[in-house]
Amino acid sequence: MTATTPYPHDPHAPHSEVPGRIMAREMAEQPAVLRRILEKGAPAIRQVAQDIAARKPRFVLLTARGTSDNAALYAKYLLEVRLGLPCGLTSMSTTTAYGARPDLTDVLVIAVSQSGGSPDLVASTRAAREAGAITLAVTNNRDSALAGVSEYHIDILAGPEKALPATKTYTASLLALYLFVEGLRGGDGAPARVLPGLAEHLLARHDEVRTLAARYRFAERMVITSRGFGYPTAKEAALKLMETSYIPALSYSGADLLHGPLAMVDNVSPVIAVVTDGKGGEALQPVLDRLRGRGADLVVIGPRSQVERASAGFVLPTEDVAEEVQPILEIIPLQLLAHEVTIARGQDPDAPRALAKVTETR
Repeated sequence: MTATTPYPHDPHAPHSEVPGRIMAREMAEQPAVLRRILEKGAPAIRQVAQDIAARKPRFVLLTARGTSDNAALYAKYLLEVRLGLPCGLTSMSTTTAYGARPDLTDVLVIAVSQSGGSPDLVASTRAAREAGAITLAVTNNRDSALAGVSEYHIDILAGPEKALPATKTYTASLLALYLFVEGLRGGDGAPARVLPGLAEHLLARHDEVRTLAARYRFAERMVITSRGFGYPTAKEAALKLMETSYIPALSYSGADLLHGPLAMVDNVSPVIAVVTDGKGGEALQPVLDRLRGRGADLVVIGPRSQVERASAGFVLPTEDVAEEVQPILEIIPLQLLAHEVTIARGQDPDAPRALAKVTETR
């Protein structure tokens, strides 16, 4: 079985016969999508970055919802750590509901959206441009309304995504944002070149994820934690588990977990720790020690040395992988986990209840 067909499902079978078939196929496309961005998308991303860098933005505001909001949080870490550029995550209702019009002269506003169709994203980006901002849309749809109202656009080149849970568009957004930030600082994005091959290897290890999924079939709640570049991964993993399996999954920065929520963790509470190999993982160590001390059912997604000290885990290939690109790999086993837990609970991850592919918030 190859990495491009990670589940023993007939891709041509009717949707109703194979729960999760579409999500599985789209997860399997991720190595190809990452290659496409590196080989075909990178030059255009670099040009956009050079054009914006020449305008010397003084501040960055990031605008997004849902999965794209987690990608935007990843970009915030990149911009602040790699460029020292102050960033904020916007509250769109200040513009769309309250009519606020701050002075955004020389501010870079980045709107991240898979579809580029949500009315509040479009309206807030249009208002930002009218208020003097440099506006950049990062979408999977170059013909979207969001791309149309933005001065610049980056196409993440993920191809059509039909499953309701976003998978390939999330990792594509992360890579596109990484290449953009590297372009702003004059880098070539070389650390990202290892990602497609490593993503293939991760997808081929689906049997390990099925073993992990058995731990969570009857879970009533879960806690997912990380720090630094891994924190957006924790938030995205929690979102994937909630929208597919309906398990209440609470995501916390490790630092925030110690400020109160740790009290709810006991020896039957499943905790997943995303341990990035680098400064973020180092900062998470005191949290891991406290979790072990409370007898938590601790599963680690990260380096082998960390997995060996947990109840269970999934070893990530982090050797010679730059910390800032590890989130593009970290989320893959967690996407697979959400898929497998959902199927084990008798549900279909392709079609979560009460959700639509394009969420039109205003």
